[in-house]
Amino acid sequence: MAIITISRELAALGDETAHELARTLNYRFIDKHILEERMKSYGVAGRKLEKYDERKPSFWASLSQDRDDYLHYLKTAVLTEAEKGACVLIGRGAGMILKSLSGVLSIFLVAPYDIRAERVKSYFHCDDKRARQIIEQSDHDREGFHRYFFDMQWQDPGNYHLTLNTGHLHPLLCAEIIKQLRDNIISADAEVQNTVRLKELILGQQIKHHILYEKEIAVYFLEASVCGDAITLYGVANSQSLVEAAVTAAREVTPAGSLRSEIQIVQEYSVMP
Repeated sequence: MAIITISRELAALGDETAHELARTLNYRFIDKHILEERMKSYGVAGRKLEKYDERKPSFWASLSQDRDDYLHYLKTAVLTEAEKGACVLIGRGAGMILKSLSGVLSIFLVAPYDIRAERVKSYFHCDDKRARQIIEQSDHDREGFHRYFFDMQWQDPGNYHLTLNTGHLHPLLCAEIIKQLRDNIISADAEVQNTVRLKELILGQQIKHHILYEKEIAVYFLEASVCGDAITLYGVANSQSLVEAAVTAAREVTPAGSLRSEIQIVQEYSVMP
């Protein structure tokens, strides 16, 4: 199965293009609302979603456990939706979350500033000054979100397979261009590899969830890397006993295969609640 992720500037016709692409390819369309509903089903409160939704966290929010919870559940939601089959995912850093998959196309949509401003004025029924404020705030928030959570420059075309200018290209034409690109660069083997890699990524999230949220073992920055039958735990803990507890908990999720820990021990390490 192929997966296409779309990132976009405000008023660059992102939703219109994504909908047209999903219709053209007969793919599922996954947007903010679908991901938010899945995250809420995990118990993530609406206030937490609003705090981090495609924006850079404030200083204090960036130091809180809420930030780590948000990213954990966002990754889980994206991976779970992607595993269901071929889809178009728009926004929420999906391209970065799925970047290790070979059968993924990452698209960035832009438009000239003046055209974006005219679209914003029409949509929000506002004047030039207000349109400029809306665009600048949106660009600032999205750049901050991607830089903070994924350490990437959101508007750098080098982070995407293709950048399209919707100031000059209609969403229908954009969808056709993206379809042609998919047909030419995503092989059947890559689509099979997608299925395998998604299962590995989801297992890693399940292990992480079991250790942190079910067993409540204090391992900071925990990641569970899964590659075939090999599982490696990374993170920071205060004691060897916590490391051993994390390894034991991981075994409860996946008793087979090799498991090793690269969790570092740093005494008296802590983060803000």
